[in-house]
Amino acid sequence: MDFVTALTIFVLAMFAGFEVITKVPPILHTPLMSGANAISGITIVGALLAAGAKNEKLSMALGFLAVVFATINVVGGFAVTHRMLEMFRRRDRD
Repeated sequence: MDFVTALTIFVLAMFAGFEVITKVPPILHTPLMSGANAISGITIVGALLAAGAKNEKLSMALGFLAVVFATINVVGGFAVTHRMLEMFRRRDRD
């Protein structure tokens, strides 16, 4: 596959992803965020395997970066999910 074809697919995927995400109603955000956290957890496992393989220094470095970014994504996702769930809790009125 040449560069122009790969770039075209990437740009179309970006537009499709943006359109899909902007059409999600706020009430569905929390369940979708939980699914995204599960996918990022799988990404962490794959990144750990890539970082742990002693093949090349480049693969180890990219695996380490993937672990860092996926971990940031999981922690941020849980923080956002927790904050969204706080909005639905009843507040005690004095």
